[in-house]
Amino acid sequence: MQRLCAAGADIAQIIARGAIGQDLSDAVGVNSGGDGQKALDVIADERFMTAFAGSNIRHYASEEQENAVTLNSAGAWALAIDPLDGSSNIDVNVSVGTIFALFPAGDRPEDSFLRPAADLIAAGYIIYGPQCCLVVSFGEGVQIYTLAPDTSEFVLTGDQVRVPETSGEFAINASNYRHWPAPIRAYIDDLVSGIEGPRERDFNMRWVASLVAEAHRIMMRGGIFLYPGDNRNGYAQGRLRLLYECAPIAFLMEQAGACATDGSDPILRQTIPDLHARTPFVFGSAEKVARVTAYHDLPLTETSALFTKRGLFRSQ
Repeated sequence: MQRLCAAGADIAQIIARGAIGQDLSDAVGVNSGGDGQKALDVIADERFMTAFAGSNIRHYASEEQENAVTLNSAGAWALAIDPLDGSSNIDVNVSVGTIFALFPAGDRPEDSFLRPAADLIAAGYIIYGPQCCLVVSFGEGVQIYTLAPDTSEFVLTGDQVRVPETSGEFAINASNYRHWPAPIRAYIDDLVSGIEGPRERDFNMRWVASLVAEAHRIMMRGGIFLYPGDNRNGYAQGRLRLLYECAPIAFLMEQAGACATDGSDPILRQTIPDLHARTPFVFGSAEKVARVTAYHDLPLTETSALFTKRGLFRSQ
């Protein structure tokens, strides 16, 4: 954790300098999942991998590398990491972050990472925003540490953090509405219909397109985030990775009293089939996530986009 924090503080400084040092938003290639890489993606990956050299991290799996790397054959832990989440937003100065997941190490990288997500022993993220914060859980609640600019140390500023149970906010990329499965369209229709609809209240939509920023808002204010699979080519399982994005965020949410599913089933009940496997992702305040699951259980006539009187769902 000390090495991770040191590398995170270093990256926070690089981000704060922005184009003074170099153009961090420069396109430099494509990662193993087919997503474009920015200069900052590669910088962050190199900083973290260098930070863990000689540590007790045995295997290192990154979004930016096709295969896991063995750093110390005698190490006890395996680290999966998205070194720089949200890098497509770096040129517009939107909060970005680092997401990480820690597992007990097996002899081989496959033994360490291709396993039940519930085997996680620690997870967290660093958000590089107006304040740089580390949000982490070791399986006994969630803590928040804030980076002190004068000392470059992370100081505990929140202990046993809980996701608020109620909120009027939801986050989804509404431009993909026509591609969503019927239960997701029905759920969003009911929110958008506001006080005149079955929910009988108005809601606000948020969409940052940075998973860390979305997770941090929900951690602080509650609400729900949805990135469903859809009917576009290559999007059947959404676009978020199970190992180093969804599983660690799900771990944090559950430790903070919230929930995380693929729309129907809990993320932490899934087994990770591949380093870069994707999954639909829904997380946030427990009641809201449960409601999305309930929509998936409705008959097709109930989830029709034209059906606006779903009396089962009139609670707040």
